[in-house]
Amino acid sequence: MALDLNNLTGRTALITGASSGIGRQFAHEFARRGCDLVLTARSRGRLTELADELRHTHGVTALVLPHDLGRPGATADLADKLTTHQVTVDILVNNAGFGAHGDLVDTPPERLEAMTALNVDAVVGLTSRLLPGMVERKAGAVINLASTAAFQPVPHMAVYGATKAFVLSFSRALWAETKGSGVAVLALSPGATDTEFFQVADEDAAVGPRRSTAQVVGTALRALAQGRPSVVDGRRNALMAWVSPRSPERLVIGVAERTVRPAR
Repeated sequence: MALDLNNLTGRTALITGASSGIGRQFAHEFARRGCDLVLTARSRGRLTELADELRHTHGVTALVLPHDLGRPGATADLADKLTTHQVTVDILVNNAGFGAHGDLVDTPPERLEAMTALNVDAVVGLTSRLLPGMVERKAGAVINLASTAAFQPVPHMAVYGATKAFVLSFSRALWAETKGSGVAVLALSPGATDTEFFQVADEDAAVGPRRSTAQVVGTALRALAQGRPSVVDGRRNALMAWVSPRSPERLVIGVAERTVRPAR
């Protein structure tokens, strides 16, 4: 039986990168629907503050599990913590991730490896550990954060764009594998959003108007209810995502390069 997204009482959602931005917005939206939460990120203080707010405002259970998902073995350790706390995850939101702005040759390899560990390895690790239980129970949902960067190469953010292309492809494939099982899998591709992402990425490039986290999460929940494999947030972003694969390769790469080019 598929989840009723309008009434999630008795369900539990695990949200990675929950301390701010889109992850925090997902927490509020699920809590408003009666869903209990497991919140994970590196910052205990911000998670605790959010958990207290959710408990007070919505009367839900909110478990705080500070965790660095970028380190080796992190997803196995988190799965063990869930078992210890006797938590059954009905909804997984793989939101944690970061980007680095700059040419590959100017970026420390360790930072790029950390990016792929969090943006790719953690997504695969958590999904592969939690999805089988959802399929067995015939109910659940996985929301993976891709990006509009997934639809074309992104010079000056080459690795970030590639990680998001992986997430998009991975999620679409899982959507097909789980079709008819009662489990929904969705790749959510936001464009520029009003979050801390650009501070972490050292990103000052002109990437267009930013949408709110409420708009992004609203787009995701509507698409999830419709059973879609993927969704791009915002009409302008959706148009660009549709046009890019259908346009000449050099043109697409050139436009992306000029858009993300570092300020000189």
